[in-house]
Parts: sequence; C-alpha cells; structure tokens
Amino acid sequence: MQIVTSPKEFSSVCRAWRAQGHTLALAPTMGYLHAGHLSLFTWARANAAKVAATIFVNPTQFGPGEDLDRYPRDPEGDAAKARQAGVDLLYMPQARDMYPQGFATTVSVAGLTSGLCGRSRPGHFDGVATVVTKLLVQALPDVAVFGRKDWQQLAVIRRLAADLDLPVAIEGRPIFREPDGLAMSSRNALLPPEERAQAPHVRKGLLLAHEMVAAGERSPRKVVGAVEDYYRSAMPLARTDYVECVHPETIQPVGDASGPALLAVAVKFPGARLIDNALLAGEEDQS
Repeated sequence: MQIVTSPKEFSSVCRAWRAQGHTLALAPTMGYLHAGHLSLFTWARANAAKVAATIFVNPTQFGPGEDLDRYPRDPEGDAAKARQAGVDLLYMPQARDMYPQGFATTVSVAGLTSGLCGRSRPGHFDGVATVVTKLLVQALPDVAVFGRKDWQQLAVIRRLAADLDLPVAIEGRPIFREPDGLAMSSRNALLPPEERAQAPHVRKGLLLAHEMVAAGERSPRKVVGAVEDYYRSAMPLARTDYVECVHPETIQPVGDASGPALLAVAVKFPGARLIDNALLAGEEDQS
C-alpha cells in the first residue's frame, strides 16, 4: 500500500492508474477506522481494480464549539487497517494542503441541506460538499463509496455529483452496528461508560418506529412523538436534537409514514452527538 499526503501526488497516482485502464474505487473517511469503514474498503476491493482511501478530518465541516479538536485520530492504526483491508493507495493530506492560502471556493447544495443536520449544524454540509468535490476531482474515480449512517450526507453527495456532471457513481452501503445495535461511529469512542450504556436506545427508538408503521400507523406525527417519548425516558443523559420523518431522496418532511419514508434521528450526549436512521418504507435493505 502506498501512502501519500500531497494532493498533486494523489492525483498523479490515480491518473496513472486510469491511463493503464484500471477501474478505481474511492472511499473517503475521516479516519479512526472501524468495521463500518472497513466494509467500504472491502466492497471497493471487490468492485474495482484499484482502491484509494482517504483519511482527512475536514475542518470546514465543523462549526464553532464542535468537536474538531476532540475528534479521535489514530493515523498509524488506520494505515495498518487499510493495508490489511486491501487498500492500494491511502491519502492523508494536511488541512494546509487541502485549503491553501487564498482558498476562496465553497460548494453548496441547496434544498437537501436545509433540514436535519443542516439545520442543527449551519455550514456543515457546505464543508462536506466542498471537500468531497475536491476529493472526487483529485481522484476522478469510477465509483465513490459512502456509508448510509450519514444518509443526508449521501443524498447531498449524490446531488452534487449529478449537478456538476462528475463522471463518478456514488455507492451507499449499509450501516454497520455494534452487537447491542449502536451504529458504528468514530465518535462512539468519546462516550464515557454511563453514556455508552444508554446509546443503544437510539437504534431501539428506530425499531419502535418501524414496528408502528408495520402495524399500520401512517401518521408521521404519531411515529415521531412516540420515538421522542421513548428517547426522553430511555436516555436521560441525552438531549434529542431531532427526530424527523422525511423522504429518503429529497430529505423533505412526508405526510404519510407508509413510504417512501426515512426516520432520521440525532441525539446529543455530553460526550458525543450521535445520528442514525431507518427506512420505514422504501426499497433499500434495512440495516
């Protein structure tokens, strides 16, 4: 596995592979790799001749007072995991190289970013869209793979790739979970034991919603209300940021929970903010 830190060197290696006729899969991450990330690498390995992974804690998607400085990092451990997973090229740039002096461009995706995490974290998706656009342009992969835990992010990336005519397929892969149901996230490491013990109830609230819809409930208001009540009782250490029933493609509120409908949630513990989601009705597999 080759490790590079320079944007020019990263682009050069990817360009050489394309010239040789190799297909290329790109897996962008912020590092502190877990099994969910590794599943993206495994999928990429099975679907392309060459696999490039990126590790970059992107400062432009963190707002004031958020956890940029606390975000867990383990570059040496990440490199070892990426190598074992079959990654060919690991790109680990510095912020000064991704955003050199004089950098003045922002990619903004309207509509999809107005609610959910976009409302709770102003500017977050501008940072995401900008850095992902840069990575896609630097690599020009055949396919880029992302996890569905960040469902709104995935929708934003699909939209920007389509709108900007980027010649790359965007693949969304299922959520990986801990044995107790908590969605795998690098931020889970920031939870102290008492918060970690309550965190699996995030997923249990989603299962409650799914059961309600399966039993015939069609009112998003009633489903959301039941999940909010459950979170208040089951996770007293957490504050609910949002529980919303939206269309999985437009990320706009729906009037009928029978579908297509996605329940998206965010809860904030003192240690970390957690997000999760579940399709209440739709075509994707439940995860």
